[in-house]
Amino acid sequence: MQNPFKPTAGATPPDLVGRAGLLDEFEYGLRQGSGAPGLLTIITGARGIGKTVMLSAAEEIARDHGWAVISRTANPGFLARIGDDMLRLLDELGDGPPTRKITAFSAAGFGLTTQLPQERAPDWRRTGEELLGLLQAKGTGLVITIDEIHAVDRAEISQLAADVQHFIRQGLPIGLIFAGLPSAVSDLLNEGVATFLRRADRINLHEAAITEVTASYRELFRRSGINVSPAHITEAAEATEGYPFLIQLVGYYLWMEADKAGWTLNADNVQMAITASHRRNTLVVVESALSDISEKDRAFLDAMAEQDGASTAAQIGHAIGSKPNVVSKYRNRLIAAGLIESAGYGKVDFAIPGLRHYLRS
Repeated sequence: MQNPFKPTAGATPPDLVGRAGLLDEFEYGLRQGSGAPGLLTIITGARGIGKTVMLSAAEEIARDHGWAVISRTANPGFLARIGDDMLRLLDELGDGPPTRKITAFSAAGFGLTTQLPQERAPDWRRTGEELLGLLQAKGTGLVITIDEIHAVDRAEISQLAADVQHFIRQGLPIGLIFAGLPSAVSDLLNEGVATFLRRADRINLHEAAITEVTASYRELFRRSGINVSPAHITEAAEATEGYPFLIQLVGYYLWMEADKAGWTLNADNVQMAITASHRRNTLVVVESALSDISEKDRAFLDAMAEQDGASTAAQIGHAIGSKPNVVSKYRNRLIAAGLIESAGYGKVDFAIPGLRHYLRS
């Protein structure tokens, strides 16, 4: 049997655990058209919490409703590449018969602007108006999704938002979904287009409830005829901490162990799957997140790791021998990096499962 779990960034999992209903407003907006609130959405959350997966789910919903989709990651020059995508969509609409399905066209992954003839270098806003007018005439529209907005200059994001606001004012059918770390979203809302963006739906992703993970695992393994006890299912679910990437990792390795053991799982199989999952999470998420931090950042995190739960500024300051203003500076840096998060007034905790254990070891 094919393993249904996909522990790869952005891959669609077999079950969006704990995410039911989060895109209902967006889907309703697709039916309502231009100006519907759900067509402007910002998705935030810690690293590995499933932001890219939610973008993929939104894109699939849009295509199912007949809307064209442009999907981009916010790296330098992405705005020009969206212009390329729009021109290609215009070619698709212009060359084909009126009944051609727009949803068969995937705009993601095309080349750079420099590959286009000079005379076709896009005027972003004019190109957008032309494309959206054609889509509107066909009773559909365009959804643009932008991932990892924390990784790009604010200027391009702000320009994109300003142009989308212009299209909406013209009554043109466009949707825009951003995804990024919470700090990047906060920065964005402080830009000159903040009034427009503050009207966006906010989807703040958090860990799934362990009961939901347990129920999802139980149903997937039951349907597949894999023999595993309820106690072992619960043990595996608890090992994920409700963290979407770990949900996929643990499920993936459970399935692999079941395959090797004749589609049955015992205590040893489950423990091997959990151990392999945590090892992979450490390599892919934890070590990657720590790879470019400073020694002072690391000292701050080490001080937090001494606590069993959330840490206060006073505890951290005492441990690293720093004044409150210095503690505040590094606190803000690490929140921006998605390594820690606010845990109530004056407290912070780790945002990535396994990070505390890694630092202690």
